[in-house]
Amino acid sequence: MDNIEANTYLSQFIGKNLRIHTSDDRVFGGQMKCTDKDRNIILALTYEYRAPPLEEIKKVVEASGTSSATVNWSSRYVGLVVVPGTHVKKIEYEESAYSKGGVVL
Repeated sequence: MDNIEANTYLSQFIGKNLRIHTSDDRVFGGQMKCTDKDRNIILALTYEYRAPPLEEIKKVVEASGTSSATVNWSSRYVGLVVVPGTHVKKIEYEESAYSKGGVVL
């Protein structure tokens, strides 16, 4: 998919809530405001989420005695952000009570 096709596709999500996973393993959740020819995405009313350090995850898993456990991600409100298109790994459309299903891009 070239930049023009990607931009056209992304434009349908303007005004929708998205979760954007980035190359540094952060997740940004907010309302999409716009995109550009380089696939940069601007989100409003955004929260940034970060997974705990790997050592902490290992400790929680070991303490649980199973191969998996629930860990808490840290979050903070960041407001209006620009996510560079080159750092986007995955985009998720957040399902609301008024829409049918989510979409993973």
